[in-house]
Amino acid sequence: MKLLYPTSLELDIDSLRGFAVELVPYDVTKPFADDVLDANIMVTWINTKANLADAALRLHRLTWIQALAAGPNDVLEAGFDTSRVQITVGAGIHDGTVAEHTMGLLLDAARRFYEMRDCQLQKQWPARLGGPYPRPGEFKTLRGANVLVWGFGGIAAKLSPLLQAFGANVRGIARKSGVRAGVEILSEDALPQWLPETDALVMILPGSEATKDALNRERLALLPSHAWVVNVGRGISVDEEALADALDAGKLGGAALDVFKTEPLPKESRLWTTPNLLISPHAAGGRPDGCIDLIAENLRSFLAGRPLKGVFRG
Repeated sequence: MKLLYPTSLELDIDSLRGFAVELVPYDVTKPFADDVLDANIMVTWINTKANLADAALRLHRLTWIQALAAGPNDVLEAGFDTSRVQITVGAGIHDGTVAEHTMGLLLDAARRFYEMRDCQLQKQWPARLGGPYPRPGEFKTLRGANVLVWGFGGIAAKLSPLLQAFGANVRGIARKSGVRAGVEILSEDALPQWLPETDALVMILPGSEATKDALNRERLALLPSHAWVVNVGRGISVDEEALADALDAGKLGGAALDVFKTEPLPKESRLWTTPNLLISPHAAGGRPDGCIDLIAENLRSFLAGRPLKGVFRG
């Protein structure tokens, strides 16, 4: 049994040496050497498209891929035979970092730190920034703000207590209604009711055909003109042209995007200069905390023939 692990991430690989597998490092930017083509397991992290395509074409004995990213999009796009290769994702290892980043974006939006930075670079003293408690129709604080989290999984469960500690009213949208992490969750049928009451909409949807342009022109129009949109899920879930149109027309308070339909964001994209739009370069995660524990747990289950954690179901 041979396991390939990426050199793109510092891993405490010694903690895996007790398993009955051969541990082989590989470069995520290069084609695979002939002597590793018999690998059974591959761990991925920020692999290039060419590297993954090479793996899909030549690693014929591969039966399990442990992706450390929160989603399997890059692995799926490489063309692996998912009837033969089981794919697991970085379940839970990005929840805390993405939740923290999302809080930063929301606080930036509410307190206008981005405008302060712009003024600093121009040596200006903007008396209008900051200021007293917001008037109706403004988003200047999380205290009393209605924050709607669309895509309520592990990240949302970490994010919600942070928002509540700042005094926000948190509600969630997911495929199944109920109560999670002390938050009321309804299905997408509730969007027409809840969007008009939303001060900040946080998108944490996975990337799939089912979520393509989930936040479309019609749903954007339901948001109040002061509302902010924050997307830390996948870029495919937001209609970027419709969002830019709403911001250009002053029909939306602002947006903070960490993910985009095309990454890196092309220099010709209008999003770079759209007013009140913060660009975060897919930086919300980037630190798979506890990934070696996840690999070890799944490797133990894999060798014992037990179900794995974070299996992608398609």
